[in-house]
Order: sequence, then structure tokens, then C-alpha cells
Amino acid sequence: MTQRALDSSGEQTPGPSRPAMIDAGAELDPVHPMEPPPPPHRPDGLSTAEVAERVARGEVNDVPVRSSRSITEIVRANVLTRFNLIIGVLWVIMLFVAPIQDSLFGFVIVANTGIGIIQEWRAKRTLDSLAVIGEAKPTVRRDGVAAEISTSEIVLGDLVELGPGDKVVVDGTVAEADSLEIDESLLTGEADPVLKRAGDPVMSGSFVVAGGGAFTATKVGREAYAAQLAEEASRFTLVHSELRSGISTILKYVTWMMVPTAIGLIISQLVVKDNNFKDSVARTVGGIVPMIPEGLVLLTSVAFAIGVVRLGRKQCLVQELPAIEGLARVDVVCLDKTGTLTEGGMDVTEVRPLNGSDEAYVKEVLRTFGASDPRPNASLQAIIDAYPAGEEAAWTVTDAMPFSSARKYSGAAFTEADGTASAWLLGAPDVLLSEGDATLAEIEQLNEQGLRVLLLARVQGDDLDAPGAAAGAAPTALVVLEQRLRPDAGDTLAYFADQNVATKVISGDNAVSVGAVAGKLGLAGAENTLDARRLPTDPDEMATAMEQNAVFGRVTPQQKRDMVAALQSRGHTVAMTGDGVNDVLALKDADIGVSMGSGSEATRAVAQIVLLNNSFATLPSVVAEGRRVIGNITRVATLFLTKTVYSVLLAILVVCTQVEYPFLPRHLTLLATLTIGVPAFFLALAPNKERAQPHFVRRVMRYAIPSGVIAAAATFTTYLVARHHYTGEGALDAETSAATLTLFLVAMWVLAIIARPYTWWRIGLVAAMGLGFLIVLVVPWLQDFFALKLVGTTMPWTAVGIAVAAAALLEFVWRWVGRRFGA
Repeated sequence: MTQRALDSSGEQTPGPSRPAMIDAGAELDPVHPMEPPPPPHRPDGLSTAEVAERVARGEVNDVPVRSSRSITEIVRANVLTRFNLIIGVLWVIMLFVAPIQDSLFGFVIVANTGIGIIQEWRAKRTLDSLAVIGEAKPTVRRDGVAAEISTSEIVLGDLVELGPGDKVVVDGTVAEADSLEIDESLLTGEADPVLKRAGDPVMSGSFVVAGGGAFTATKVGREAYAAQLAEEASRFTLVHSELRSGISTILKYVTWMMVPTAIGLIISQLVVKDNNFKDSVARTVGGIVPMIPEGLVLLTSVAFAIGVVRLGRKQCLVQELPAIEGLARVDVVCLDKTGTLTEGGMDVTEVRPLNGSDEAYVKEVLRTFGASDPRPNASLQAIIDAYPAGEEAAWTVTDAMPFSSARKYSGAAFTEADGTASAWLLGAPDVLLSEGDATLAEIEQLNEQGLRVLLLARVQGDDLDAPGAAAGAAPTALVVLEQRLRPDAGDTLAYFADQNVATKVISGDNAVSVGAVAGKLGLAGAENTLDARRLPTDPDEMATAMEQNAVFGRVTPQQKRDMVAALQSRGHTVAMTGDGVNDVLALKDADIGVSMGSGSEATRAVAQIVLLNNSFATLPSVVAEGRRVIGNITRVATLFLTKTVYSVLLAILVVCTQVEYPFLPRHLTLLATLTIGVPAFFLALAPNKERAQPHFVRRVMRYAIPSGVIAAAATFTTYLVARHHYTGEGALDAETSAATLTLFLVAMWVLAIIARPYTWWRIGLVAAMGLGFLIVLVVPWLQDFFALKLVGTTMPWTAVGIAVAAAALLEFVWRWVGRRFGA
């Protein structure tokens, strides 16, 4: 790469940059701290012997990449929970005072916790292996040879090369700079890129937006700025999600209700009734245990973990688990055309000389232009492929200006074979040409065919950065490029349309050309295109324009960010996909950022989801997985919380009426297993295509509270009737059996409602649970094991009749709630 003009001291000629010095009394900037003198620049980098010395001294960037929690953290998170502690204490008590069948609830907790640990461990293995695949490979120059190495192999003093989209992986000092612009917004919050010169510091965590260069590593390992941030938070950290925060809120309220209710129940059973001590303890524990929706937290973790494993098999790296939930809520997807709807590569189909230019001369300009940039973008790579440089080029490159998405063009200056100096710009015709230029009509026709057109223009003089250089450039030729459409993009767009997810194509290319590409792929509304240069700046007006149009061209990186914000201001949940460095700001601000695996390191760093196979067609699987997880967790949460509500109410009714608690732990363990535990596991993993709705807590509780109230009222009614019906020895066991029958039937009806819409396996699941309870009632040894035996015919049929009435009331209430508050 030919360096920009250097002054006699070796520094790049001055340009706009941050002040190099800090006032003595000024507060130190954590991102731009006072630095020692920069190390001397060594163009060939370190030698092999020097690298070995630094490795021996431990001056290596050996910070472990923690893409997930450790095994110890996984076990601790699943075992050491508040509810496991409560249940563990109750379990130990029951092991001393009651038969083993009254301690079954403890074994269920052990099984659930074990499942949670195993599933998250499987997710960890998947996540770790995928993280290695997606890891950046910085280019380091050693012994004069540039090669890609692992980030962990960088040593102190290494010369690391930079190009557009590259992430700065360790702290350092700029050694070479060619229009090097670095975005430090991830560190400082400042969106404007900073022009870097030789000697300027660069911080890990920033990334290159334009130009190129190299820097010398001055801080590696845990001393690097980004590594210090990484120590505080792991990628796998379960960041905020409505689902998890909603469950935490529910559990907090459950705890508040549970404590006073449990105290009242203990006093009632041990003091007031003056029952047999062991029997009183057993019935007290039987009243406390079902109040705890312990399986809900574990099932949520399992559902998320299985989601990670499923997506991992499709080469989709989920960097934050709640991203699965976030995509389930998405109603607008913003797509970048290049790399998303089209494949990365392009082909030159035609070169059209303008204003009498010689075609052979134009091709020589393009051939040399291609050699001016060591890190060409897709457009320039197509030109290089069409016009490769010969072994001995007659022209030489004297200056180069890399492409910038902000200015929409790149530049190069040459010394031609005859010694003539010339300077050229290559970029967007509608940026380089004046608005009324006749050539624009010709370009418009090409754009309408879905072709991409670049303009080659000659600059007066040789200063590529001169103000007005683009305005004074003389059009020389049109370079017509054809983009390669992704074969699976059309089906993916059709999926989103079918799921009522609006698709917005946001591109830096010409709007008409982008619209033609989108039209070929069948995007609804592709004819509604808008040039972003005419996009209103007012956020409300911009939001209206975003909702009315589907294709946007000539969008700057800052506009992409503003467009995402405008959509969010209208209440939309926005996903943004992209692979270029110009997408980073929008990816960072979107509700969900999705990056291609072949995209720049910067986009992969800020995205929550990385499609490692670079297939846009994977995105529907991610959306479907998110909808499956959150939709099903919402369903099964209603089951768990219905149990909590009826358990608390039954305990309160027992305390108020001063009667024996009707159930032993074994009874509620059986009911919870058949009506909640087993069916919830299958329902949580079932397909679910419904878009996730907001207000998780409200949606769950609006059904769980009336269901729990009805179940408690029906059960307690049966229990009171049975107390008057049965007398003598064994009366309490008969009363318990009748109450258990009613509670099971009502809970089964709640399950039957939640299992809708019915499929063959859902019907089979509900039927199997009912059959399981019937087997317990008819097999003698199971009757003895669970202390369940229906006595006579009057009371059992009364229990059934009360349950039928409760089921009818449940149907009415669920439909009324659905009409009154929405499904």
C-alpha cells in the first residue's frame, strides 16, 4: 500500500485529529490517557526470536475468551437458588417425619436441577465451539511477512495491520496510517470516527471505518482496555429480558405471599388442631411446597439452553441468550442489501466510456485503481477480477484514498507510463455527478434493471482530499456491475411477509437499483423506494416515511442509526442485519443486531446473533426458535402459577376455618407431576409460531389468578362436603381422596385449555396424564403408596360434579378474559 505524503520527520502530513496533548490540570480520559512516547516503528515487525522471548516473559495476549459460564458457575446458578434452599430444608424434614412417598417432591427438584445443569452444559459446549469458529484473526507482520494469527497469540510489540471493518484487538500506537479513521463509539459513545495519525494511541474495542494502516501493540492481556471491560461481564451473562425479569417479579410476589401464609399454616396445624406431630408436619409441608413455582425458572433455563443448541446446529451463534426472545418480538426487520439479499461477490458486465474516452485507457485506469487498495471492497474486487494487474505494471500508484461509506467514493493517484500524473475517483454516480447531468438518466435505466453502476471520474490536480475535488471531477466512464442474488433470499422474505413482519431494505446503493433487486426477490412494496438524501430529518416525519416505504438507498451510516430509532419511536421492535462496518451503529442501536459470519469483526462484536454460515435463510429459524421459547414459556407459566395461586388460597382457607390441611406432600407431588411437570416439559419444547406479545406478567396472571381461585374454591368445597359425609376412622383419608380427585380434574381442565390448539400429540399428552391418575386410583399398591382410595360412590361423584361445574366456569372466565383484555 502506498503511504500518503509524509513530512521529513516521517509523520503523516497534518490533518484533522484530536489534540495530542492534554492540559496539566485536565482530567485524564480513560480512552485517551496520557501515553509514554510511542515505540519506534519497525516496518518488518518483530522477529521470530523476539516473539519467542516475549512469550517466555509472559507478554502475550492470553486473556481467555469467555463466551459462556464455567461449569462451576452453571452448577452454582442451578443449585443455589432461593427456592431450592427452601425445598431442600423441607425435604430433609420430611425424610425424618414421614414415609418416603411424602418426600418425592425432593427427588423431582433434584431431577429438574440436573436437567437444567446438563442442558446448559450442552449449550456451553455449543457456544464455545461456535465462538472459536467466529473468532477474529488479526493480521500481524513478523519478519516482514503478514499472516493471520489468533488474537491470543499477539505479543507485546507486535505490528498489527488494520483495514476497513477490522477491530482493534489490543491497545497500541499507530505506526502507519493511510486515511485511517477509527470509530471509538463503543468506548466513548462518540459516533464520529477519529482520523488517526502515526503516533496516535488506539484502544482495543474500537474499529476501523475507513482507510488502513498498522499499529504497534503496547498493552496486551489483562492490561488492554477491552480486556478490563471483559473481566466485568461475560458474553453469556443473562442480560435484561422481559421474560426473565417478569418471572423474577412473579417470584418476588410469591415469596411475599408464601411467608405469612406458611407461618399461619404451621401455627394452625401444629398448635390449634393439636394433631399427631408427624402428621401435622407432613400436612404443613404439603401446604408449603406447592406454593413454590420452582420448575418455572428451571424450565425457562432449559428452554433457552435447548434453543441455543438447536440454533448452534444450524451454524448460528447466539452471543446473548435473550436475543432469542428479542427476535420473537420483532415486527420490523431492516436488511442491508449487500451480503444479505445478495452474495458478497459481484461481476463487471460492462464498461461504458463517457465523453469520448478511450476504452483501452479506461481499462488501464481501472487495472491500476484495483492495485491501489490492499483491502478492496466487493465492488473494487470485481474490477480486480475483471482487469487483473500484470506482473510488471507500467503505471505506479502515488496516492490512495480508501472507500468510505460516508463519502460514497474512493480515490487513487497514478504516474502513468509516459510520466503523466493523474488522479481519479471511483464511486456513486449520483454523488459525483451534478443533479441535472444527462448521464444520470442513462444510469437510472441500468439501475431499474437491478444493476449497480459506479462512475470513474478524473480529478483536476492530484489532491484527492481537496475540498470540492468530487464536484470538479470529469466523468470518464461507467462501470456496470451485476450482483449475485442469494438463492434463498426470496423464500426468507416470503417467510417474513407470511409472519406479518415488515421488511425494510436499507442500503448505501442507489435506491432504484436496490428496489429492482428486492423486486426480483419478491419483496412486497419493492416499488416504494426512497432516496435517503430526501429523507426528512424530523424523527416523526422520518418514522412516517419508514412505515410508508420498503426500500431506501444512499443511506449513510448515521441515517441507518436514525432510521432504527425512528421505527423504535413508533413502538416497533426492530432487528437489523448487516455485515459491513457501515452497519455497526445501526446494529448496536437495534433491539436485535444480526451479523453475517463473513462480515467485519466490528459487526460481529456488536451483534447479538452471528450467522456463521452467512446464510440469510437461517434467520427464520432464529425467529421461529424465539417464538417457540417465549410463547411456550408463557403457556406453561400459567400452569405453574395456577398451582401457586390455589396452594396459597387453600392454605389461607385452612387457617381461617381451622381444619386439617387436606393433602399430604405425596398427593400434590402426584398432581404437579401429571398436570404440570411432565406436560409443561413437552409443551415448552413444542413448535410455536405466534409472535410474542409484551406484558408477560400481566398476560400470565390474568389467567393464572382466576384459574387458581376456581381450583381452590372447588377443591375446598369438595373437602368441606366430604368432612360432613365421612365419619369415623379413616375419614380424613377419604376426605383427602375426594378433594384430590376434584383438584386433579380442575387442574387437568386448565391443562386442556393451555394445550390448545389441539394436535394429535397434544391430545395424546392430556389423555396420558388422565390415564396415569386413573391407574393410581385402580392399582391397589399405588393406592397405598399415594394414600388415595375413593370410598363409596356418592362422594366421588359429588367431587366429579363440582369439578365439572368448575371446568364450565373456567371456560367462561378464560373466554371473558380473552375478550376483555385480549388473548
